[in-house]
Amino acid sequence: MKSTIFLASFLVILVTSPLVASAETNKVLDIDGHELRRDTNYFILPVVRGNGGGLKLYSGRTSRCPMDVVQEPNELNRGIPVKFSPVNPKESTIRVSSDLNVKFSGASICAQSTVWKLDGQRFVSTGGVVGNPGGATVSNWFRIEKLPGRNQWYKLVYCPAVCNTCRPVCGDLGIVIEKSGTRRLALNAGKPFQVFFKKA
Repeated sequence: MKSTIFLASFLVILVTSPLVASAETNKVLDIDGHELRRDTNYFILPVVRGNGGGLKLYSGRTSRCPMDVVQEPNELNRGIPVKFSPVNPKESTIRVSSDLNVKFSGASICAQSTVWKLDGQRFVSTGGVVGNPGGATVSNWFRIEKLPGRNQWYKLVYCPAVCNTCRPVCGDLGIVIEKSGTRRLALNAGKPFQVFFKKA
């Protein structure tokens, strides 16, 4: 009888352990090893030193508003903190490969929101909305993907799954440097913007 109970307990542990491990490993971690949480302020900072700083708001390409997402030219500048909102409103933890909204904390000089959205097919701008997943908001959803072999290094990706009938152009977000020196966050910029997250 004891051996039967032991065997049953062992099988339960054996079956559930991979599920627990999988749930733990798909959590996004900040640079201090803590899981990212909904509506908490974080700086998005580059892994590579000497190549710019954090992210901030800057004038759009065709007019002042809506403002675009750009990288600080100086690596000592952390930029503006952001908050993440998972697609599941009941979820409080930010997870790898899951759709989420990104919003700059603080106000903007523009009337639009500071929620990120893909403007057209390339540049990351603002003026999106939080929540309401579907075809009308497909440009507002981003993902965080883990870089291979690194514990707390990630990349930002645009490949929303919130619309079954939409066919978005997927890809990594990277930095496009303009002649003026402005460093804009953009889709498929050649190489991914490798980042870590620091609680503000």
